[in-house]
Amino acid sequence: MRVSSWQDLLAQLKGSDDQIILEQVNQFFNQLYFVDDKFLWGESDYWATPLEFLGASAGDCEDFSIAKYFSLRDLGISDQKLRLVYVKSITLNQFHMVVAYYPTPSSVPLLLDNIDGEIKPASQRDDLLPIYSFNGSKLWLLKEQGTGQEVAGQASRLSLWNDLRARNSSTQFKTPLINYDE
Repeated sequence: MRVSSWQDLLAQLKGSDDQIILEQVNQFFNQLYFVDDKFLWGESDYWATPLEFLGASAGDCEDFSIAKYFSLRDLGISDQKLRLVYVKSITLNQFHMVVAYYPTPSSVPLLLDNIDGEIKPASQRDDLLPIYSFNGSKLWLLKEQGTGQEVAGQASRLSLWNDLRARNSSTQFKTPLINYDE
């Protein structure tokens, strides 16, 4: 049901304005449950594919962000406009992940987040301390909100990202330990 709702949403949004796409995708995934990887997958850190996340109806911040990222890419938003950003949530005193959308290469990005469901510019998110970001090909170290310096190497240096991309392109999916539909 959730997977078909997701597919319907993607079909409806094809060709829409980027702002509408961002809002609808963010809202769609933010309806799912937040559950720590240890309880859901039995691992300390597991990056679920969008289908695994939807199948479980739950996940942690990386799962929310990854599902949003892949949905935005599927809807035609250029990888150059998107980054997955690893941050520290100052409010929660824990690491967190969000999606950054750059309308132009030099603009302050808009952040899609499962903690704060309102899409806001990074400059308005004093509760987040950026650490690094990446997209399908590049990796950046971040020094201040929304900006960063590309580091030597590619996003392929991130082993969890490589594992996720391999599973996302195959039909091998992990089964969660808990079913949130029951």
